[in-house]
This record gives sequence, C-alpha cells and structure tokens, in this order.
Amino acid sequence: MDPIKMLKQDHDEVKALLEKLDKTTERVEVTRTDGLEQLRQKLDVHETIEEEILYPALKEFAKTKAITLESYEEHHVVDLVMAELEATPVSDETWAAKLTVAKENLEHHIDEEEDQMFKQARQVMNEAELEALGDRMAARRGELTSAAR
Repeated sequence: MDPIKMLKQDHDEVKALLEKLDKTTERVEVTRTDGLEQLRQKLDVHETIEEEILYPALKEFAKTKAITLESYEEHHVVDLVMAELEATPVSDETWAAKLTVAKENLEHHIDEEEDQMFKQARQVMNEAELEALGDRMAARRGELTSAAR
C-alpha cells in the first residue's frame, strides 16, 4: 500500500467535505451537523495514522524532521479550531466564519504535506519502506474505522 496515495485520497475527501460545508447556510442545520460529524470522523482517523505511524518514521530523518514537528503542531491547531466549531451551534452566525478558519488551516496543512513532506518522504525512504509504512497505516485505519462503527 502506498501511504502517500492513501493520504492524498484522504486529503481529497476532506477538501470535498469542506467545500460541501462551506456552501451551506444556517437553514440547513442537519446538513451542517452531519457534514461536520463526517469531517470529524475523517480527521480523527487521518490524524491518528499520521501521528502514530507516519510522523514518527519521518521524524527520524534530518531532512523531514522540521516539517514533521510542524505538522504535529498544525494538527493541534486544527483540533482546537474544530473543537470550537463543534461547540458552536450550526445556526450561530459565527459558525460559517469558524468553518472558514478551519478550512484555511486544513488546506494550508494539506498543501504543505503534499508539496513538501510527501516529496521528502519519497527521498528519505525507499519503496519497500514506504510500502511497509502504508501497510501499517492501512491496518490501523481498519482498526479505527471498525471501532467507530
């Protein structure tokens, strides 16, 4: 399993959910509530496999250490913004503004991973190492998604 392709697919799904949520209004509370729940579930699984498997592996290399440490911090900021968004009623006038901030943070993080981290990961690890990492990430994703059901 190619971990980069797996994570890029996650990124595409997150961006699609963000776009869908961004187009909602206060009148569609159920759509916002359901969409936010889907986004939270997707982010929980994605962050977990990155933080438990990918980031520790990349932190071991001088070339990827700085961006890995930054990514941990970006996850933390996204979690803070998401918690505030989830605590705000979807009908509140500030909800859309909070979503915009969450979206901007997530898009920045995704761009940085795809433009820098993933390219560097391919430089510091060979295909076999990446495949092994991807297999571990896929197995962990399976555990997390079956536990969430």
